Amino acid sequence: MHPSDNVLIVIDTINEGENIEVNGAEVRFSSTVPVGHKIAAHTIQPNESIVKYGVPIGLATQLISTGDYVHLHNVKSAYIPTYTLETIFTEHS
Repeated sequence: MHPSDNVLIVIDTINEGENIEVNGAEVRFSSTVPVGHKIAAHTIQPNESIVKYGVPIGLATQLISTGDYVHLHNVKSAYIPTYTLETIFTEHS
């Protein structure tokens, strides 16, 4: 979608066990990837930004290989943490 993206958006469900070519690499999918979800366009290193539509949306928590499902199990938010009630009470006591 954007030249700097390192993820691709699935436009048709990919079923577990399917073989699909992803950027020239033959990938056998070990799990189902639903429509609208992300797969790695190429290998993504741990702590590397996950970029979707040209915008960093998180950081890889582990090595993500080409074609791997990119989701909550291997990505963490890169946004500034928001305050929690615990933080608010600690700062003001």
